[in-house]
Amino acid sequence: MSISLFIVNENYDADRLPADLSLVVVRLARRLRGRRGTKSVSLTQLSALNTLHHEGPMTPGALAMAERVQPPSMTRVIASLAELGMVRRDPHPTDGRQAIVSLAERGVNAIAEELAAREEWLSRRLAELSPDERETLQRVVGIMDKIIRSADDVDAIAPRASMGTVPPPPAVIVPVA
Repeated sequence: MSISLFIVNENYDADRLPADLSLVVVRLARRLRGRRGTKSVSLTQLSALNTLHHEGPMTPGALAMAERVQPPSMTRVIASLAELGMVRRDPHPTDGRQAIVSLAERGVNAIAEELAAREEWLSRRLAELSPDERETLQRVVGIMDKIIRSADDVDAIAPRASMGTVPPPPAVIVPVA
């Protein structure tokens, strides 16, 4: 028999929601970190790899902004990941002073191992829930994503298009004969 720390009912004090939600998110993150498949990289390095995996190639400055760290800190993270063969640094296509950081095959493999270990654990936990509880969690995912991407976040300061991601190649116009 499991004991739930948070029992929500009609007497729930909504003022507690921020604290309760914060605590549950921290505990879930801790549980997921404990299921790490690859221990060859730090959590900071893993976070940078995940950002590159989800957002695509970008400049070191854009990666620092996305990870909410100072550029010199991200430079060290990128250097260590490059040394491990997990990222590549290529010249920026339009700015010779910049580099573009992207995942190397080894980085892609590390991300895949991490995701598999976490998803396997979480899938087992979700299977223990009722269909209604799983449906509720599906809605919560969208709500949590909305919170994370809220207007007071870094995206409001520097929209993704200007964060240093690699611009798309110019369109090629081919005349029709």
